[in-house]
Amino acid sequence: MNTIFILGLGAGDVDQLPLGVYRKLKTASPLFLRTKEHPVVEALAEEGVSFTSFDNVYEQHETFEQVYETIVYTLLEHVQAGDVFYAVPGHPLVAEKTVQLLLEAEKQGRCRVKIEGGQSFLDALFTALRIDPVEGFQLIDATSFREDEWQLTNHLIFCQVYDALIASEVKLALMEQLPDDYHVYVVTAAGSAEEKVMEIPLYELDRVTTLNNLTSVYVPPVKDETMLYHRFEMLRRVIATLRGPNGCPWDRKQTHESLKKYLLEETYELFEAIDAQDDDGMIEELGDVLLQVMLHAQIGEDEGIFSIQDVIKAVTEKMIRRHPHVFGDVAVQNADEVVQNWQRLKEAEKKDRSDSLLDDVTKSLPNLLKAYEFQAKAAKVGFDWDDVRPMWKKVEEEMKEFQRECSPQKRIEEFGDLLFALVNIARYYNINPEEALHMTNTKFYRRFSYIEEQVKKRGLRIEELSLEQLDQWWEEAKEKGL
Repeated sequence: MNTIFILGLGAGDVDQLPLGVYRKLKTASPLFLRTKEHPVVEALAEEGVSFTSFDNVYEQHETFEQVYETIVYTLLEHVQAGDVFYAVPGHPLVAEKTVQLLLEAEKQGRCRVKIEGGQSFLDALFTALRIDPVEGFQLIDATSFREDEWQLTNHLIFCQVYDALIASEVKLALMEQLPDDYHVYVVTAAGSAEEKVMEIPLYELDRVTTLNNLTSVYVPPVKDETMLYHRFEMLRRVIATLRGPNGCPWDRKQTHESLKKYLLEETYELFEAIDAQDDDGMIEELGDVLLQVMLHAQIGEDEGIFSIQDVIKAVTEKMIRRHPHVFGDVAVQNADEVVQNWQRLKEAEKKDRSDSLLDDVTKSLPNLLKAYEFQAKAAKVGFDWDDVRPMWKKVEEEMKEFQRECSPQKRIEEFGDLLFALVNIARYYNINPEEALHMTNTKFYRRFSYIEEQVKKRGLRIEELSLEQLDQWWEEAKEKGL
């Protein structure tokens, strides 16, 4: 089996190349270069070294993944005829996707790979910026990155910032988490005679004219904690501090049981913000709900039972498990099939957990909503009417029984039956009864507040006015759309 020899061109000039690598480059044939845009290549060309570069491949494809795959495919084709030499900037094992693809091909038995050293650009970069990587740093490929992977408290280095388009993507991603004028450094050809280090505000990153394949962007660690308030790790630290020995007395004494009412309150306040289409209110109320989740998780961690990682892991596993049409090979045609598949998976997961189908309904739900869920569960196994008419007949029947009843205790029971029958009507029309009653309560609040406002304007006392007088203002409120 023939071999692909991968040579590192180093980070700077030809004088910095190891002697062994230099000699191999002088005699290598056939020699392929990922790019000829490197300080060493010009010197090699002057000394008569012949090579083929893959620079033209970059112009033929829309994505870097396609470029890298094409380069590797070409090298694997040539190695069938004999040994091949392939030179890359820096060190072959630092930020070189093509090398990783070739190593994968070696595992598949398609070739042999031998890596010859080369100075990594990182050494030269650390020297140019005068930073110590032991403080914590991340090397990020600017052509392929995810914002949730980097730590702003580390030294961040974005390599392969080839052009303004890539620089713009890096800039926009950073500006989501950092001030527009946060200072970053553009480093080009580190370690060579052409080395340039430029300090600029973040918003100017894609306006730099010297961007090329030897350009990296350095983002200094964030020292100001106020810039980290949007990070999950910061929230977790705050909650741990509040619950810690020197934290807040109120937070420290809370338990899962004592916090239950607050979770319910915050959830209903979120409902109000959603109903009001109040985006700022939703941000605040979602934060309050998240706070309750974090407090419960911190209590679990303090007691050595579970942590927020356990909570996140459990829900992540559940979402992946219950979406095989996204994360697996199950095919679905529409949203209805998604729901059906979800229910089948849920039932399979819980088949050994309960004796009754209704045990799956959360016991602490508000009773109006619990009635809705009970009926929905029963309907799934066929215990339901197909038409709304018998449902209305049941409402009429329950209303008559309530009207006939004289016993206070039986009245309560019959009134509950009436509400249960009405919930069935709501379910038939896909109306959430809890949401419907919430809307009515909100409407009542608006109209009664209007009445109070009119009374106050006239300097009257509401207790002294007749129902007929108050009802006039109620009708006015209705006409005004309140």
